[in-house]
Amino acid sequence: QVQLVESGGGTVQAGGSLRLSCAASGSIFGINVMGWYRQAPGKQRELVAQITRTSYTYYVDSVKGRFTISSDNAKNTVYLQMNSLKPEDTGVYYCKIWGLDVYWGQGTQVTVSS
Repeated sequence: QVQLVESGGGTVQAGGSLRLSCAASGSIFGINVMGWYRQAPGKQRELVAQITRTSYTYYVDSVKGRFTISSDNAKNTVYLQMNSLKPEDTGVYYCKIWGLDVYWGQGTQVTVSS
């Protein structure tokens, strides 16, 4: 059974940094894309960043230049380095892996105080 285990969330002051990790346990076949979503209180879940197996990346405009997504394909692990954090980055961050099936992590809370 595949599980995605996230870590690295927490509380930080505006301008600070956090690094999220998401590691898949179990076998995932045909991974094409790994990504991070976030959901702020009262808002819909949104795609923050994603990376393909060939390292093509996408970022939502609000995080460009501040967040960096990377992956270790051999370890089925995806990372999100978040710098210059803003209060509006607060939310629950979820990783998602697209393979032959789609897998979600359980979510990790990120809180940025002003």
